[in-house]
Amino acid sequence: MGVGFGGNGGRVGRGTGRKSLNPEFLSRLQFALTISFHFIFPPISMGLGIMMVWMAWKHVRTGDPVWRQASLFWVKVYGLVFAMGIATGVVQEFQFGMNWSQYSRFVGNVFGSLLAAEGIFAFMLEGGFLGLMLFGGDRLGSRMWLAATVLVVFGAHFSALWILMANSWMQTPQGFEQHAGQWGPQAFMTNFGSVVNTPSFLPRLLHVYVASWMIGSALVLSVSAWYLLRNRHREFATRNFSAAIKVFTVLAILQVFIFGAQMAIEVTKNQEPKLAAMEGNWKTQTCAPLYLVGWVDESARQTYAIGVPCLLSFLSYGSFDAAVPGLDKFPEKNWAPVNLVFQAYHVMIDLGFLFPLIGVVAWFVWWRRKGERLPRWLLWVSISTVFLAEVATIAGWWTAEIGRQPWVVWNIMRTSAAVSPTLGTGDVLLSLITFALLYALLLVLFLFLLDRKIKHGPEALEERYQTDLPNTFRELFRQRAQARASGDLELEDVPR
Repeated sequence: MGVGFGGNGGRVGRGTGRKSLNPEFLSRLQFALTISFHFIFPPISMGLGIMMVWMAWKHVRTGDPVWRQASLFWVKVYGLVFAMGIATGVVQEFQFGMNWSQYSRFVGNVFGSLLAAEGIFAFMLEGGFLGLMLFGGDRLGSRMWLAATVLVVFGAHFSALWILMANSWMQTPQGFEQHAGQWGPQAFMTNFGSVVNTPSFLPRLLHVYVASWMIGSALVLSVSAWYLLRNRHREFATRNFSAAIKVFTVLAILQVFIFGAQMAIEVTKNQEPKLAAMEGNWKTQTCAPLYLVGWVDESARQTYAIGVPCLLSFLSYGSFDAAVPGLDKFPEKNWAPVNLVFQAYHVMIDLGFLFPLIGVVAWFVWWRRKGERLPRWLLWVSISTVFLAEVATIAGWWTAEIGRQPWVVWNIMRTSAAVSPTLGTGDVLLSLITFALLYALLLVLFLFLLDRKIKHGPEALEERYQTDLPNTFRELFRQRAQARASGDLELEDVPR
């Protein structure tokens, strides 16, 4: 699994007020398309994986067959999501070399170790046990299947750790030196500890992890609500809804008041121009408002918005009278696309404030009406949560990446200097159109397969799924040996 990173926004020709169709702009647009599409899937796999671990643990602890049924159902969805994440993630590595060769040359000595570690340690662990998790549901006992699931999910999170480590270095670079090379300056790592533990790493890691877990719980909540709405698989849906709404609500509250807040404080400390763009703050001011919704007129350098007076000053610096730097403090050539960053950021925070409200109301109604049918409006709101959570997460990623512009490595390398010098406009335009068509087809295919799996619903459990399946490799090999000796081994299991 790869989360991805790069300069996926920004302007070409600031001052002319227009974007031109040149290789740099088209490469930016292509990266924005491919990374945004890819970023749909890794958070689902991490979040749904956590829910699957919890379900498998519940079955081991209680022996309740519903949790085994839930595990076998959700692992099919996980397999589909994982396949889409792999297919769309591989593209990013090729783009680094083909569209952003100058960037790859500059950061390769730093990035290479982080990406290599992701592949060698994390992805190999994840891929090594994936087969046991995906195809072992009706062949492995509950404890052995839980162990395989834990290792796969840990691998997914470990993979994301290395990718976010690399991305955080781009946002707040340290632990390196620049030296002249044959083809220009290059970054060389001088302190591995500083590279992997940049100021933005831990807040970003926790923020992304919690957002991913919210998406996973929202997916379980959404599907369960749909079954309840259709009056199908009620026992399965009731148990899953009850678990998911609790996880979603707690995570939504923690995200707003702890992990999201810490991420905002990190931006305030280390990337003041990004903060100014996120809030459409043109002039340095005390008692700066926190906007909730609005529009930025970049030509007039004016923000029209509804906000809470003085709240930005307080949240950023702990004082209502604190001065918040505006864009006027920084050179115009270092400004991000203000309105685009402003809109993406406020989509994220507005939905972030909405999620705890949805969770608390749904949890309260669920508690009050336990055993009774839930109101249809609540079920429809619950169904919408997975879509809203995905929108909020992608909007947050856009905020981080577009808000970093015009830098691909903050204050070190501009995105305009990172593009491959030999690219032709026609070449990139053709690849962009090809990717757009291919990803549209992949999206339709993904939604079709996901819809079919959900409509099919969970399988009815056979008794042998709870009783005689092996829980250790010793038991597994002993059963196979006994089957061979008795001649009961299935023909397809016999080596040819």
